[in-house]
Formats: sequence, structure tokens, C-alpha cells
Amino acid sequence: MTRPSHPEVLPEVLVVGAGAAGLTLAIDLARRNVAFRLIDKAAHPFAGSRGKGIQPRSQEVFEDLGVLDRIAALGGFYPLIRRYTAEGFVEAPFVESQPASSTIPYDRPLMLSQNLTEGALRARLAELGARPEFGCALEGFDQDEEGVTARIGTPRGEETMSVRFLVGADGGGSLVRRTLGIGFPGETLPARGLVADLALTGLGREVWHFWTAGGPAEGIHLCPLAGTDLFQLQTGLPLEGEPDLSDRGIADLIARRTGRADIAVGTIHWRSAYGMNARLADAYRSGRVFLAGDAAHAHPPTGGQGLNTSVQDAYALGWRLGAVLRGAPEALLDTYEAERRPIAVEVLAHTTALMRATREGGGMRRGREFHELDLGYFDSPLALERRRPGRLRAGARAPDAPCRGAAGQPTRLFEVFRGPQWTLLGYDVAAAHVPLEPRRGLSFRSVGKRGDLLDPDGAIAEAYDLDPGDYVLIRPDGYVGAMVSAGEEAALPAYLDRVGLSAVPPPSGRKSL
Repeated sequence: MTRPSHPEVLPEVLVVGAGAAGLTLAIDLARRNVAFRLIDKAAHPFAGSRGKGIQPRSQEVFEDLGVLDRIAALGGFYPLIRRYTAEGFVEAPFVESQPASSTIPYDRPLMLSQNLTEGALRARLAELGARPEFGCALEGFDQDEEGVTARIGTPRGEETMSVRFLVGADGGGSLVRRTLGIGFPGETLPARGLVADLALTGLGREVWHFWTAGGPAEGIHLCPLAGTDLFQLQTGLPLEGEPDLSDRGIADLIARRTGRADIAVGTIHWRSAYGMNARLADAYRSGRVFLAGDAAHAHPPTGGQGLNTSVQDAYALGWRLGAVLRGAPEALLDTYEAERRPIAVEVLAHTTALMRATREGGGMRRGREFHELDLGYFDSPLALERRRPGRLRAGARAPDAPCRGAAGQPTRLFEVFRGPQWTLLGYDVAAAHVPLEPRRGLSFRSVGKRGDLLDPDGAIAEAYDLDPGDYVLIRPDGYVGAMVSAGEEAALPAYLDRVGLSAVPPPSGRKSL
């Protein structure tokens, strides 16, 4: 059983599915001291490379969760892609990048096999005192206004448990979604693929190898998997018939589509044939049950967006569940779907367009639109603007910026924001001038010569487009919740009440100062 810090505390949340989304949610709940249980019907963790790209925005998420350095050490950056033609070959960057800046610390995707990413997340979860339960399958559930009763098949027999909330992070075939009767409309795309992790000789590991001699539909990729001695094979399959996925069949396919007899295939560690879908759940919530990750959206593999969007779903849901379980209005949970479903619509449009362009022989390079840095929640009910129009708006991703503590040590805003709390920045206001009563879960930092955060180069003022007396409220998931000018501070208390940041009462029997 997944346990919080205190084993006697009964779980408040059941998370179904211990992939990247479920693990991210579990880590966020654990650091909020929310009791939960994380189960997965598979007997063992996923063993393949499938989702191997960690986009810059997800790197920021993993930094906040305390796992990014571990992930970076296990993987590496994408190599150049070498495209073989009848005349020879050409090489080009596979991903477009721009130099890292003070506001965007991570400028390009990392490559890491999905099984290694999930292993790093499990290690981080263990540091927080919890672990997933494999071989435990959700068999059904019922809900009412008070909570959810779930039936779970375990190696010990069926168990029944009651929780306040249930989250289905159980993949494209989600039992949770089907039990709720939530539609999953979209399309089955006219494409079918094969992915495999294998050892081979005859190719160098300095580039990603790509052949299209048989046309785009028979293009074949052999990509060296960073952090391993393996290559990932990706290629298309005919829409009809059963493919030969035996060792011999895969070796013959590689020889035929590359036109190379010198590539020797060794051990094939994992293989999977798959269809391609573009689908989106009609709803992300039904009562006390939520969908996250592939249970809510299915992407073609182009663009490396599926795992990343899933991780960010979980990151967006965790703080909301934690807040409501600690007294925030339950209406806060409605904002999860209001924010995340439009993001999935936009991401699906990008990945589907890229898949079709690739099949038609178009370019494969991934630009900034796939980094997920420019996605925001500008129309969210949680976006509060009480200031002049500026370059940065409420609902945008909160930029990073270098700064210095008043005690003299260099730091950056992402270090200041790290953790499960909200952060209120006051620009050019005295450190002692807190514009509201102390609130649990809210950190106040004053920026400027009179503050506890110094901005000697003006990086914070530039990144946030601030005037003296402005306040910026940063959400736990790294987005701007509110921007308020001097004289408009009265709008903040009502906003903080809506998100569960209640004022801390004075000690019993004493008057507040």
C-alpha cells in the first residue's frame, strides 16, 4: 500500500495508474502531506522507451519536484538527425532551440527513455516515503457527494476502500473514463507504427539515423537512446495484416528499409506495434473523479507531447486536490478542466498536423511550439488582472530571473518559487509591508532595494514588466495567478480565499497586533 508519512492516516486520494502522470501526481500529493494510494494493474513497471522527450516546460516542473538533475544525469540531448538519400546524407538539428536565457533556463528537450524517467520519479517518490503498488487493478467504483468507494483486485484478493477523490491516470483505454461514461471522441489516424528498443552494431551513436528510400510511409528511424547502449527503432507498418514482430522479422525489416546488410541486430529488449489516435475526453471531471494524462487525451507520437502534457495535467491537479482537502472551496476543482482541456486541444492540433506533414514527406523538426513554454491560462477564472496592460499577463507561465537575497547570496526566482506554496512578490515595497494578513501556504517576498530579494540588474522588473508598488501572485504550478497595481491590493484577499489560502487566526486568547 502506498503510504504517507504517517502509516495510520487513511488515504484521501486513490490514483489509478503509476505511469508518468500518476507518479507526478503522487509526488506532488506527498510533498503536500496528502494521504494517497497509487496503484497499477501491471505486474511490473513499464520497460520501454516510448515517450523519450522531456520538453523544457516539463523540465521546469521536474525541477520544482526535485527530480530534474537526476533525470538529466540519466539522459542527454538530442543528436543531429542524419537523413540518408540516394546521393548520400544530410544532417540537421532535430529540435530547434534558442539560447537559454535568464527567463527560460531550459532551451531544448532532453532525451530519456520513458522507463528511466518513470524510474527517477519512483525514486523521488520513495524519498518522500511512498511507493506505487503494482499488480493491483481497479475493478470498479461508486461515488456519492461525500467520496468514492473503489474495489481493487490485489494479489491478496479484492479490497474495498473509501477515499475523498479518485484520479484516473490509467491510459488511453482508461477503465475510469469508461466507468464514468465520458466520451472519447476523435479519430483513428491512417497510420500504424512499430517502436522497439534494441542492441545493434554497424551504426555510430553520434547521430539519429533516418532513411526514407521507400517513401515517407516506410521511413525508418534508428535513434541512439541517451543514457543507454540501445537504439530506438521507429517505423511505419501497413494498415492491414499482422506484422512480423519476431526478432528475425524486425531484423529483416531493418535490412530491407535501410538497404544496409551491415547492420546486425542483437537483443531486442522491448517492442510494440500501435495504432495512432487523436482523441480528447468530453470532460476531465465527474463528481469526485478526475482524468489525467492519456486517459484524457490521446496523441500521435509526433512532437513528443503525450508524456509532457500528461505530466503537466498531474502538476495542475495536485495543488488543487491538496487545497480542497485542506478547506478550499470545492469549486476550485472545476478550474482543472477549464484550464487543461483547452491546452490539450491546442497540443493535439500541433501533433496531428506534424504527423500528417511527416507522412507526406514534410519537415520533421520540432520548434518552440512543442516546448510548451508559451501555453497559458489567460481565460481562466483564476487569472486576475488589476493593473495596466503589460507584456506579462495573468495566466502566463511565470518567468525565471536571477536575483540576490538581502543577505548577499545569488539565487533565482525558480528557487524562490520551489515548493508547494504560493508566492506573492511585491515590487519596490518595504520588506515589512505585507499587504494582507499572514496566510497558510503563502510566502511573501519583497523585491528591490528595500526588500528581501534584491534585483540589482533589473531582471525581475524586466521579466514581469513591473512598476513600483505592483504585486504578482505566483501559483504553486508556476503560472501567474494575479497581477495587481498599487492601490488595488484589496482584490487579493478575496482571490486568496477562493483558492484556499485562509488567514491564520491569532493565538487563542490574544488579540492580533
